[in-house]
Amino acid sequence: MDYETITYELSGHVATVTLNRPDRLNAFNQRMCDEFEHLWGAVRLDDDVRAVVLQAEGERAFSTGIDVREGRDEPENIWSRRDPGVQLGPKHNQVWKPVVAALHGMVAGGALYWVNESDIVICSDDATFFDPHVSYGLTAALEPIGLSQRIPLGEVLRMTLLGLDERMSAARAREIGLVSEVVSRADLRSRAAEIAGIIAAKPPAAIQGSVKAIWESLDMTRSGALQVGVSYTVLGNPIGRSEVDRAAFAKPAWRLR
Repeated sequence: MDYETITYELSGHVATVTLNRPDRLNAFNQRMCDEFEHLWGAVRLDDDVRAVVLQAEGERAFSTGIDVREGRDEPENIWSRRDPGVQLGPKHNQVWKPVVAALHGMVAGGALYWVNESDIVICSDDATFFDPHVSYGLTAALEPIGLSQRIPLGEVLRMTLLGLDERMSAARAREIGLVSEVVSRADLRSRAAEIAGIIAAKPPAAIQGSVKAIWESLDMTRSGALQVGVSYTVLGNPIGRSEVDRAAFAKPAWRLR
């Protein structure tokens, strides 16, 4: 597929995916949904990709959700319609390669589809988070339901119910665990690339098995998840021992955050 709404680059086992509709504040239309569904399928099957950075062009926004001017192509039969997250989200598309989201500016409404399904989320200090649905008389359901897996319920409800009347700051997002790190706008892309590079340097089977086990556990009971987790440790390590020679392993210089 020739991408029109996103750009894609692969370097050193890290794929960089960039939302590229800055004139529309990187809002998604049907074309972007289709391109992401194709993209995630390609990423899933390409073993050269070990980690993904998700970022956006433009000064004002990472994304403001759905493009209300263009909308999406939906069938008239409401029972045949799909949640756009099925196309946009990496986990909906069975991608277990870690996704590092680098957020800036406005992160609103449907942009949470990407945030909710990323593995590591960082943002610049100018990032703000809000969900405008109820202010426009629309029920907010899909995005906040996904968000409730990441942050406390009270914070989800506050963002949902206040709509356009309040925005969450980068500092507050860090406090509640929506993002794990806040950096300057100038350092955002380089820091995201650095994190993805560190991950991509590790044995990919171990990384992807860990991601899959953790995400799939969210839909299980604790005991059921532990039972499945045991099988994952075997599947991801069929030779029965660590893929790294611990005696010869040179430990990296770790950093405290």
